[in-house]
Amino acid sequence: MYYEDLEEMVGAKRDEIMARMAMMGADIGKSNEVEYVDVEFFPDRPDLYSSEGVARALQGFLDIKGGLPEYRVQPGDISIKVDPSVEEVRPLIGCAVVRDLQFSDPAIESLMDLQEDLHWGLGRNRRKVAIGVHDISRVVPPFTYFAADPSFEFVPLDFDEKLSMEEILKRHPKGVGYASILEGFDRYPLITDANGDVLSFPPIINGELTRVADDTKDLFIDVTGTDPVVYKALNIVVTALAERGGRIEAVRVERPEGDLTLPDLSPAIWKVKVEEVRSLIGFDISAEELARSLERMRFGARVLEGQVLEVSVPAYRADIMHPWDIFEDAAKGYGYDRLVPALPRTVTVGEPHPLEVHKSEIREIMVGLGYLETMPFTLTSERANFEMMRRTIQVRDVTRVLHPISELHTIVRTSILPGILEIFAINQHHPLPQRIFALGDVLSNGRTRQDLAAASIHSSADFAEVRSVVDALFGELALDPEIAASEDGAFLEGRGADLLVGGERVGSFGEFHPQVLQNFGLDQPAVGLELRWDRLWPLRLP
Repeated sequence: MYYEDLEEMVGAKRDEIMARMAMMGADIGKSNEVEYVDVEFFPDRPDLYSSEGVARALQGFLDIKGGLPEYRVQPGDISIKVDPSVEEVRPLIGCAVVRDLQFSDPAIESLMDLQEDLHWGLGRNRRKVAIGVHDISRVVPPFTYFAADPSFEFVPLDFDEKLSMEEILKRHPKGVGYASILEGFDRYPLITDANGDVLSFPPIINGELTRVADDTKDLFIDVTGTDPVVYKALNIVVTALAERGGRIEAVRVERPEGDLTLPDLSPAIWKVKVEEVRSLIGFDISAEELARSLERMRFGARVLEGQVLEVSVPAYRADIMHPWDIFEDAAKGYGYDRLVPALPRTVTVGEPHPLEVHKSEIREIMVGLGYLETMPFTLTSERANFEMMRRTIQVRDVTRVLHPISELHTIVRTSILPGILEIFAINQHHPLPQRIFALGDVLSNGRTRQDLAAASIHSSADFAEVRSVVDALFGELALDPEIAASEDGAFLEGRGADLLVGGERVGSFGEFHPQVLQNFGLDQPAVGLELRWDRLWPLRLP
């Protein structure tokens, strides 16, 4: 965020803003001290993905402008007809017009960043939500949203020649990146105007015709997708533009199941009990103080009889799904800095868990063997965990994430090695050899266990190297494993082995199969091992 732009929107000086922003829930990053500052917010607040959203929140937090923001949606005569043909491919669409905008460079940059961040955060990389922003002066309403034949041609954004929709998926960078979303469909979604000119090919690319420029004053916004969060994303975009002085105008969405007039910026109404708030956040707070705290976080709040608050939640807040979400904001508004430090009422003497003692021992051994510890993500995908490793998916072993934030994090890992290979893949610009290990949880068949995984990558990596590491490791542990041929598809046939202790398989090691290396984009030989540490350390207990 640019300091000058932020000061103008908030109505406060930089020092005051920066002194209080962290207490609002922000992580302050790097700054060049003169022009801008990088600020990170948690993904559960997509309304803070733009400078406009942050400025709006800061105005309340700094007691400049509190309470529920009010946005007037003016009547409009623009409509878009939704054809039944999109029902199977991408059924939902929300639209709005925002007029009288005065774009500056920071404003354009903020809008583009907001669009892409919402694609990732709410949109699951455009699969659930995709946003199009258009200069409405270059097209003629009414508009139509329908599924077109892949041979339909238009000039996509950043190109100067017509391409068919099918060609766009193969030649345009955005088409190549997001073609998988439309895989399996024989018709693709398209938005055209009254003359048949193309506004958007969602969720892939806009038409060059409606490109937003410095002199653009009026915008048409389309948000398409497969989930009702489409309407929340629309609200976030239009209210951010309204903070820049834009005038919101309604669009009639004509659907087979009934028309909608959008955007709908009416607040959601919740009722919360003051005592329940007190018990959860730990502040001895009155109903009036609670109301002021929520108004500081840009909610509407009204005290009712019986120590109950009626809370109006802004239409752009996509994260309020439970009363506790409101309680959390109440605590922020009241001020975490007002917490009074106190000593615990009980005094205890702690000691490390035996498992942690043995983990420290294994870390010392691996570091001594020349390996660096890493911490791969616990969440992964079926593709990385199984397909890219040439391993068969064991459905009963997999624990899936109910609402994954991206396609990369859909399951809890059943192996650590894929995460280590991903680390190799993103560190190919560093010198070789690279030798890393990780200790951590994996989840298989509903049960958590501890695994140790390690891998080495360089031009001379071979079976002898990883075998020597296994021998050294088990020698330090004073264990004598049995070695047998492995059927693990991750390793080359004849160059992979299983480790057995007391007749039970406790791990495997070997040279990674060339196809595995290719799947992870690696162009050097690599070897690896993975052990069930939870099975090994009890064998060493006295």
